[in-house]
Amino acid sequence: MATNRTFTMLKPDAIENGHMGKIIDMIINAGFSIKAMKYTQLSEAQAKEFYAVHAERPFYGELVEYMTSGPIVAAILEKDNAVADFRTLIGATNPAEAAEGTIRKAYAESIGRNAVHGSDSDENAANEGVFHFAANEIF
Repeated sequence: MATNRTFTMLKPDAIENGHMGKIIDMIINAGFSIKAMKYTQLSEAQAKEFYAVHAERPFYGELVEYMTSGPIVAAILEKDNAVADFRTLIGATNPAEAAEGTIRKAYAESIGRNAVHGSDSDENAANEGVFHFAANEIF
């Protein structure tokens, strides 16, 4: 059963390149409301834990290094059909394949520096949200 919440992170490249406000505007203009948000930086331990599902993959070390290289914005978003609608809004992982009007088409640099994370399932959205936010930080 689909839920109405999803999780996102604006990644270090999006922040570094000054796209934070523009991406947040795209999210709000697409009908999402922000239920939790924080500007923070992941420690190496946090990044390793968050991306543990990829630990055996060859890009894991680079991913952890990249995600700890600068600040991120973590957020819980709400909208009907949130996970699927947000995946549509962010676009394909490869910005060259992302549809016009998507966040990654507009702001991603490459497959590895792709501006934004979006949960791929309702279960992961819930788990990722509680990874980053205490109950009293979610509205």
